[in-house]
Amino acid sequence: MLKITDSRRSQFHDRITRRSFLRAGTLGVSALHLSDLLQGAEVSGGVRRDHSVVMIYLPGGPTQHETFDPKPRAPREIRGSFQPISTAVPGTQFCELLPKLSAMSDRFSIVRSLVGLMNRHESFQCYTGRPAGRPGDNEPAGGWPSLGSTVSSVLGPNREGMIPYVDAAPRMGHMPYNNRGVHDPASTLSWPGYTGSDHVPFTIEGDVKDDLILNGIDSVRLQNRRSVLTSLGRLQQQVDARCGLDAFQQQAFGLLTSSKLADALDLEKEDPAVVLRYGEGQATDPSFGGAPQSPKHLLLARRLVEAGVRCVTVAFGAWDWHANREGTIEYLSRKYLPVYDHALSTFLQDLEQRGLLETTSVVVWGEFGRTPRINAKGGRDHWAETQSVLLAGGGIHGGMVIGQTDKEGGRPVERPVHVQEVFATLYRTLGIDVNNIKINDLNGRPRYLIDENRQPISELFS
Repeated sequence: MLKITDSRRSQFHDRITRRSFLRAGTLGVSALHLSDLLQGAEVSGGVRRDHSVVMIYLPGGPTQHETFDPKPRAPREIRGSFQPISTAVPGTQFCELLPKLSAMSDRFSIVRSLVGLMNRHESFQCYTGRPAGRPGDNEPAGGWPSLGSTVSSVLGPNREGMIPYVDAAPRMGHMPYNNRGVHDPASTLSWPGYTGSDHVPFTIEGDVKDDLILNGIDSVRLQNRRSVLTSLGRLQQQVDARCGLDAFQQQAFGLLTSSKLADALDLEKEDPAVVLRYGEGQATDPSFGGAPQSPKHLLLARRLVEAGVRCVTVAFGAWDWHANREGTIEYLSRKYLPVYDHALSTFLQDLEQRGLLETTSVVVWGEFGRTPRINAKGGRDHWAETQSVLLAGGGIHGGMVIGQTDKEGGRPVERPVHVQEVFATLYRTLGIDVNNIKINDLNGRPRYLIDENRQPISELFS
């Protein structure tokens, strides 16, 4: 919750009480430290101030065979029910259920040989690039931070002072799918990691959106903020008179009282034609515990990076397709893949048409892939040996396929790509040098952002 203390009790007589009048922990950066972060963003060099990253998490683990790595020559129990189709890149084929992504495949690249993830139904691996929560995982003091928390810690807000990290994911029934550091099994918690509570994301479907408490004002919704902003304007005048805030404190206060973030979250301010183009989504079966297929959440992600948010995370769909829920993989593919195809292709086209794809890197993946062989019920089970990952934007070349799997689509036989290489790639698009930047864990030990000297995927930049 965002809280501003009652001016009748806070007299601002000294530096401590003056600086503690404002707290915004769940905004991802607290007001106590926000002005310091803004100073850091102002003076730091070498970073790409206008670059952003969007992580689209596919909870449950998507199938590689029915998406980006079809195996048409394999037996039916491996290749499945669908045929491959040609794409915009000669020699590259995707599943026939992805015609729109196939037609624009020259604008993104696919890694078919991802390794380094484990058989755990949790978002934590995708958000941090590491396993945790179990003995032997060797977590550092404080736990591993997510990509967005690291970006927030290293880069801070952008030049205009926009919050650096927003989680735009809908709430999900299976707790480890949510971006909260909950593990599978949900017995331990790694949150927010050693970057600290200043760098948790602003969660648009969490407590912040539901309930704002501002200087005695009754709780309000973000969508009904006009009277709140009027009251905040009066409060800011009182604070200015009593505190004499410095330039960076003024900027920090201005961010928290600005309508810029709320405007980005207000889809009524979007061109109706664009909203219509994103299309309608559909619910997923509640038994999956995943996310709905909501194109509007992807539209929110675009609006947020357009407003200056450095890192946006969003979840889309429910992909745990064992055939123990709702139907076979053939049924689930026919139902859900066309919506995925339309929503993701529209999102990428929208970024490109607005000139944002050059400055916004996008990664689309789940916590693992699916088994090469279809099971007796007609589904595919968990498979941590590899999966297909979509990467686009931010200087990443399009039209490439990195890595190759065996004839069954189960294991890499050419150019395995480690999950940490994907993180190094995303950091590079933001101008973050993974070979030099370190963050101290809670024991004061400096930690590199990437383990084992992993480097960005060089093929995507050459």
